[in-house]
Amino acid sequence: MGRSEVWRRSVVDGVEVSSTGAGPGVVVIPGNNRRAHQYERLARGLAGVHTVHVVERRGRGASAPRGTAYSIETETDDVLAVMERTGARVVFGHSYGGLIALHVGLRQPLDALIAYEPGVSIGGSFDASWLDVFRQQLGDGRKVAAMATFLKGTDLLPFRASPLLWAISLLMLRGSGGRETREMMPTTPAEIGEVVRLDSDGSRYAGIASRTLLLGGEKSPAYLTGVLPQLATILPSAEYTILPGLDHNAPDVNAPDTIAQQIRLHLVRGERHGYVDHDLEASLPII
Repeated sequence: MGRSEVWRRSVVDGVEVSSTGAGPGVVVIPGNNRRAHQYERLARGLAGVHTVHVVERRGRGASAPRGTAYSIETETDDVLAVMERTGARVVFGHSYGGLIALHVGLRQPLDALIAYEPGVSIGGSFDASWLDVFRQQLGDGRKVAAMATFLKGTDLLPFRASPLLWAISLLMLRGSGGRETREMMPTTPAEIGEVVRLDSDGSRYAGIASRTLLLGGEKSPAYLTGVLPQLATILPSAEYTILPGLDHNAPDVNAPDTIAQQIRLHLVRGERHGYVDHDLEASLPII
């Protein structure tokens, strides 16, 4: 994490939590193949008015191993434990972390729930036909091939040519941060498996009563952003926004400041958050 911020680290029921800032609490849930420290800039953008608690999900860093009985409920239990310990009433989730955030909202009322391109599959919208090949390649120790399969299958890059995907995979796994990426890859099959298992018509999410903001990027694949208007219709108190020029990695890599602004604006507008900061609201752009 950054040197200029004061970070407090704790362990809650086996899960490491990094906290910074002051004010009402926000719990940040990282996505697939992501570590807590990759949300440093997002946390910095919120820490002026919030205490930000970034969860290091199981199987990563100093957090406990996942164990064999993995499910979305395991992740949900971890976030609920962090909320109980910290008193936080707001949750932000990115990608698979957004799916976790939605299931937290099903279990407990929140002051606000914000998700950026949550890993939700409605009516088979998430195509995981590549998963068996990925799992086999990973089991055979062919991690570069597995990463190329993942990138092509998830369509997260603006091209699909195999040589380019292979070259990028090689850089991801052997360049800066490659060790972390290699260590996280075995977590992918179970997480994608949960996305597939939870595929439905989306009606289960009608049980989320919390005020919800669903965010997506204009440059992201349609299967990630296409479910947002559907969810906004299903959830009793939800709105969605597609942000121009952004892609799937906006919260952690490409535009964390923009995402932090969206979160802050949503929270200061909330009637249930306990305060309204008109100066902050006036200073934030409406995108």
